[in-house]
Amino acid sequence: MTTTKNLKTTRSEEIFAAAQKLMPGGVNSPVRAFRSVGGQPIVFDHVKGAYMWDVDGNQYIDYVGSWGPAICGHTHPEVIQALHAALEKGTSFGAPCYLENVLAEMVIDAVPSIEMVRFVNSGTEACMAVLRLMRAFTGRDKIIKFEGCYHGHADMFLVKAGSGVATLGLPDSPGVPKSTTENTLTAPYNDLEAVKALFAANPGQIAGVILEPVVGNAGFIPPEAGFLAGLREITRENGALLVFDEVMTGFRIAYGGVQEKFGITPDLTTLGKVIGGGLPVGAYGGRRDIMQMVAPAGPMYQAGTLSGNPLAMTAGIKTLEILQRPGTYEYLEKITHKLVTGILEAAKETGHAACGGNISGMFGFFFTAGPVRNYEEAKQSDLQKFARFHRGMLERGVYLAPSQFEAGFTSLAHTEEDVERTIAAAKETLAGL
Repeated sequence: MTTTKNLKTTRSEEIFAAAQKLMPGGVNSPVRAFRSVGGQPIVFDHVKGAYMWDVDGNQYIDYVGSWGPAICGHTHPEVIQALHAALEKGTSFGAPCYLENVLAEMVIDAVPSIEMVRFVNSGTEACMAVLRLMRAFTGRDKIIKFEGCYHGHADMFLVKAGSGVATLGLPDSPGVPKSTTENTLTAPYNDLEAVKALFAANPGQIAGVILEPVVGNAGFIPPEAGFLAGLREITRENGALLVFDEVMTGFRIAYGGVQEKFGITPDLTTLGKVIGGGLPVGAYGGRRDIMQMVAPAGPMYQAGTLSGNPLAMTAGIKTLEILQRPGTYEYLEKITHKLVTGILEAAKETGHAACGGNISGMFGFFFTAGPVRNYEEAKQSDLQKFARFHRGMLERGVYLAPSQFEAGFTSLAHTEEDVERTIAAAKETLAGL
């Protein structure tokens, strides 16, 4: 039985107070600041497996996993060993290395849409590049994105974005010119008729459609039956490209991502997180004829000094090797389904409206009766209740994403006992709300 404890975070509070004088908001990425859940953010010292320890010595079961990449568990010994060997050879070459070939082949073999790939340093960078590529290949300027889908902080994408923008309650961002966003069209997720209407209103002008095929930046929202297939049909009919942003879902929903899981092949795909094994990484890839537009093979310019660096490549290679072992995704599905089902049952038993679900090692829940099909419906959640729930779970040693508008993640390091402890903590917390 989990019991409430007096969570002492004196050192975290001291460090964060100092951080606010050094960095905007005291953080280097907005959601970390706990603005949507209240209280002070936790400052961490080290991680291992399914656990995190803060600077005050408190231990937590971690369901953030560095926002997805820690799918094998933090500091997996095989990944760390491989990184130690790579460190001896150098951290960055700024030149080709064989490891790029190895990881590229692994990605191409795994992801149905990818025939050629380009490595970059973040998911944001991958999405920026793929946007330029969509336009270069089609000769069109407009794109369609979905409300609540987040594709990084590039100007063109900060229109009805999810994730940190939703968390902070900012509909858009100052500093983004109207001229930059006037070619960004938006539609509700899971709404094919809205997409058809946008194509009808902008004939021959839309370069493509980009989306999180399973949404994670407005909370966990899966596609309805026929939605992804419908997008594939609509884009083909209109000579536009279909882009899956699988930065979050790639190698997590399934080894080949959402496109393998649902059998829908886009034209282009962005990746990140898992393919770097916890190091900064991103990638974009797709059909060979499209990717041949990228410099130096073609005229569309994109470059990066640290792209394909040996450390990120090494961690990615070892992580993908581990994920190919038998039973990996079956285990992730088993423990994650048990986790989210347990939390939802606890909510029902204690009289709280809640809905949610999971696919493999990605999950989420909302404090609303649901179902939640899109961002507008996600915003109907009881955000104050989530904030109180988050704090209660924190006090019981469970670290959840500090926002209702973020998916959660499990890892191969999470045990049945971890899940049972988490469900027990949820029951106690919910009973006290």
